[in-house]
Amino acid sequence: MGTPEFSLPPLKALLDAGHEVVGVFTQPDRPKGRGGKVQMSPVKELALKHGIPVFQPFKIRKDGLDDLRSLTPDLCVTAAFGQILSQDVLDVPALGTVNVHASLLPRHRGSAPVNWAILQGDKVTGVTTMLTDKGIDTGDMLLRAETPITEEDTAGTLLARLSAMGAKLLIETIDHLQRGDCPREKQDESQMTYDPKLEKEMGLLNFAEPTHKCLCHVRAMNPWPCAYAPLREGVLKVWKASPLTGLPVAEPGTVLFADQKNGLVIATGDGAMELREIQTPNAKRMDSRAFLLGHTIAAGKPLCEVEL
Repeated sequence: MGTPEFSLPPLKALLDAGHEVVGVFTQPDRPKGRGGKVQMSPVKELALKHGIPVFQPFKIRKDGLDDLRSLTPDLCVTAAFGQILSQDVLDVPALGTVNVHASLLPRHRGSAPVNWAILQGDKVTGVTTMLTDKGIDTGDMLLRAETPITEEDTAGTLLARLSAMGAKLLIETIDHLQRGDCPREKQDESQMTYDPKLEKEMGLLNFAEPTHKCLCHVRAMNPWPCAYAPLREGVLKVWKASPLTGLPVAEPGTVLFADQKNGLVIATGDGAMELREIQTPNAKRMDSRAFLLGHTIAAGKPLCEVEL
C-alpha cells in the first residue's frame, strides 16, 4: 500500500527479494499540473509494469476491504499510502501490517516527517519500521536506521535517501519476522511529537526569524510547497539560499543587495541571507545572479514592495 515516489523503493525491494506481491493498493488517479491531466500514482505505474493487480479505493476501510480480503495476504506493507487503516483492514493479513515511516519514532509522527525534521533543525533523522495499529504512527517499533541531516539536504534529497534506507530496512524486517526473531519495542509516549499536514500556505517565509531558521524553512519546503516571499504582485519562490554575515543591520525583509556581484541579499532577524535560486511569477526557476543580469531590483527597500 503506497502512492508517491517514496513508496517505489520499498515495492521494488519486495519484488527483488522474491516476495510474492499479490496486490497493490494506491490512491485514485488524480489531475496534476496546470493542464489538469489525470495521472497514475508512481506506485500504480510500477505495479502495472510487473503485472500486479492494482486497487484504488477512495477509502480502503469502506470500498477496499473486500478486495483486500480476497487476496488473503500473509503480510501488508505500507509506505506513504495516504489513508488511515481501520481495525477491519488491519485484521486481514495474518502477520499484520508493517509500515515504513520516514522518521525516528516516536518523533515526527504524521504525514510529513521529513519536512518537519528539517524545519525544526534536527541534526539526525532516519527510518522506522513498525507494526501498524489503529493510531497514527503509534504502533510498536521493529527496526530503525539513522542518517545525519546535512546543511545541503532539502526535503526532496532527504526523502529519497530515507526511501532507499527504508526499502533495505523493510527487507531486513521481513527476514526477522520470517525467522521469528524480530525486535519489538513500544513507543515512549513521553518522547512523542506529532506534526501537522503540510499545507501550501506554510511555504511563506518570515524574514524576521533568525537566518538559520529561514534557511531550514527554504530546505524543508523544497520541492513542495516551495518557500516563498510576497512581492508587490505575486510571490517570489525561493528554492535555494545561503547565510551571510558581517553585513549592516537592517529591517528584516529589506533588500540589502541586488546585483550580479553580491546576489539577491535579504536582511533577516539576526543577519542576512542570499536567495541563490529563485522563481518569479509565471517564470522558470533560475540562479538569482543570472536573473539580475536582466532585471533591476532596488536595494534598500522591503522585498514585499518589489515590482518585477
